[in-house]
Amino acid sequence: MKFTDYLFEEVNEIWNGYLEHPFVKEIGEGILNREKFKNYLIQDYLYLKEYIKVYAIGITKANGLKEMKFFYEAIEGIIEDEAAVHIKYLKDFGISKEEAERYDIEIPNLSYTSYMQSVALKGNIKEIAMAVMPCTWSYNYIGKKLYEKYKNNLDNNFYKPWIESYESEGYTEFTNKWIDYINEICKDVSGEEKKNLLDIFIKSSIYEMDFWNMAYKKEM
Repeated sequence: MKFTDYLFEEVNEIWNGYLEHPFVKEIGEGILNREKFKNYLIQDYLYLKEYIKVYAIGITKANGLKEMKFFYEAIEGIIEDEAAVHIKYLKDFGISKEEAERYDIEIPNLSYTSYMQSVALKGNIKEIAMAVMPCTWSYNYIGKKLYEKYKNNLDNNFYKPWIESYESEGYTEFTNKWIDYINEICKDVSGEEKKNLLDIFIKSSIYEMDFWNMAYKKEM
């Protein structure tokens, strides 16, 4: 069994819970309150700023130029592609990226990003990969599942660009590169190290659920 198959098996219940979350379901149905989505976008934009820093720490702990480039290209992809979708939506809401950066980061968001940065500062390259991967991989998982379920009813869905960005060929390729990378660096792990890596992966997956909860319950 590949290491990522093992990880997915262990978090499958949590990730399937994302699909049943009202925020995610209402995106697919196109009925999510737009004010909730606006608040989510702001928080996710602030999240991405801190998330990128984790990859930046990864560059400093990389084992050679090839690995450094891998982390650098991840940062570039997040800035150029993922953040671009957020910025477009925020612009539609009349909020510039400069204005978004002036908002306060919510406690669940701060807790999640602080956790990842702590893992990155204290840990090794494998631990950094475990901390960041639930975000990347689960968004691709969600995007694909939503597209598969609602693809025939997306034309008038305000959230169509969001769904398509995370199920896209480019984002899937990015995710698969990270899956392959993790399988390579973790192919010989066993015992306590395997348990530790899984623990980090599960914790980040739980923080992802906390983020969805924050996004849906945010008072307007």
